[in-house]
Amino acid sequence: MKRIMSIILTAACFTAMWGQEVETWVGSLLEQYPKARLLDIYKSSFQDYMGAEHLVGDTASVRGYLEQELATTDIDDLQPWYYEPCGVGGRYVRVSLRAVIEGHVDAETLIAAFIASANSTERPAVEDWAARWQDIQDVIDRMGLTLPCYDQDKQFIQQVLEQGQYAISHSPDYREAYAPHYRIVRRDIFDREIKPLLQCGCRR
Repeated sequence: MKRIMSIILTAACFTAMWGQEVETWVGSLLEQYPKARLLDIYKSSFQDYMGAEHLVGDTASVRGYLEQELATTDIDDLQPWYYEPCGVGGRYVRVSLRAVIEGHVDAETLIAAFIASANSTERPAVEDWAARWQDIQDVIDRMGLTLPCYDQDKQFIQQVLEQGQYAISHSPDYREAYAPHYRIVRRDIFDREIKPLLQCGCRR
């Protein structure tokens, strides 16, 4: 009986600590991006858990899309950082196109890191992600935030998950305010291939 109680208390403590980490991370995200909605919290969370949104087999398409995005992106619209972690765990990193535009990271280096990140890890099942998101959502609900379109966003996310999907876009509010232009790179690949090229402008 004592052993069972010890296991229960240990699990409860772990859950409480993890919940505090979620609260801290969400608070930090909203401080950095006050116009973010639940959709944007969700997007950062699934990027951290699921990684890139799809496997990449066509390098030419990845290169062409990046070149087009670089040609149409105004550096003055971008956030000041070169990279920031995704989600609570920081398993993946968003690398801003600012790093390429300013010449710190070569486009081909970012392309290679992005493709390696997308293809090198087996993606978790959507059902596993849905369960993890529900845990995150429960914490956010308890925080009592006054996010715009909260119930609408919550319902939309639920519908996406019920369809066996998980990827969504940033909210229009977030895109207009923060011009998100980045590529997702797995943390260990980032640390090895990208981070040594960056000397400043980082949000850790």
